[in-house]
Amino acid sequence: MSQSHDSREIFGTDPDGRSVYRVTLTGGGLTAHVLTWGGVLQDLRLEGHGHPLVLGFNDFQHYLDHSPYFGATPGRFANRIGGAQFELDGKTHHLDANFLDKHTLHGGRQGTGKRNWTIADLGTSHVDLTLTDPDGWMGFPGNVELTCSYMLKDDGTLQVAYSARTDAATPVSLAHHSYFNLDGSTDCRDHMVQIEADHYLAVDDELIPVGAPASVEGTAFDFRTAKRVGEDIEDGLIYDHNWCLADARHNQRHVATATGGDGAVTMEVHTTEPGLQFYAGHKVDTPVAGLSNAKYGAYAGFCFETQVWPDAPNQPGYPNSILQPDETLRQVTQYRFKLNR
Repeated sequence: MSQSHDSREIFGTDPDGRSVYRVTLTGGGLTAHVLTWGGVLQDLRLEGHGHPLVLGFNDFQHYLDHSPYFGATPGRFANRIGGAQFELDGKTHHLDANFLDKHTLHGGRQGTGKRNWTIADLGTSHVDLTLTDPDGWMGFPGNVELTCSYMLKDDGTLQVAYSARTDAATPVSLAHHSYFNLDGSTDCRDHMVQIEADHYLAVDDELIPVGAPASVEGTAFDFRTAKRVGEDIEDGLIYDHNWCLADARHNQRHVATATGGDGAVTMEVHTTEPGLQFYAGHKVDTPVAGLSNAKYGAYAGFCFETQVWPDAPNQPGYPNSILQPDETLRQVTQYRFKLNR
């Protein structure tokens, strides 16, 4: 444990009666508040910018009652698994059906984004959180040891890194689930977004991928050139899809850029992950105030969730999501913020 800096404070009490801690990190012009609950990034500020960069709550109870994974670390498998089951090594595993009572979303009702992690190391600009996901939890096989590391680096960079080890083959894919808002507006549809992907995953009416990647060419899903988030949002179109960045995890590279509607702040996303879920937040509707006393309604913030493609355990052509006992999973994503004025 880093003894030189211990910023932890009790933020609340979880449903099991354990303390939920909040820590404060500073570095590179950023200030971040991280919760042990859900591995949540509760608040993020950039020096010289008057608004929070993410959506969050100042009251812990609001996370239990109203949060659509604000800032959380969902897993053991982020995003959706169709039919709440998958087959592995000849055995069918039945998972918690917490989405439409038919599918699994973000690892189930008590996935990693809804549990209390432990502080393993804490310094001025970093925190390492750990969690044991036991065999059979939410239906997943294998005991998995997870680490979530937040680090503030030079030049306005928030780095989110995950590692995992297992004692039995199992799907593992974590994601960072902040809802970003770079201009303090109540609606992110004026943000400019660019995504480095030629293909995305079309989905059915229940948001389960329908098969092979589809070309973005000539569709509303073409963000290869930056455009307003709201430019093509009409006639019932929503953005809650995976953009296909690569066929497998590899070296970190630039995959997306967003700029607030007022042009003041730009965020670049660099990741090792093969998929980017862009969710524009159309379902956000919280009845309580958020950071800076903001009211969060539809499109209050957007998500850039870097991950393995959704439903990968059921889709042979998708990037591998199965972690083996002799492997260590490592995922790294950087969100790089720049003040433009």
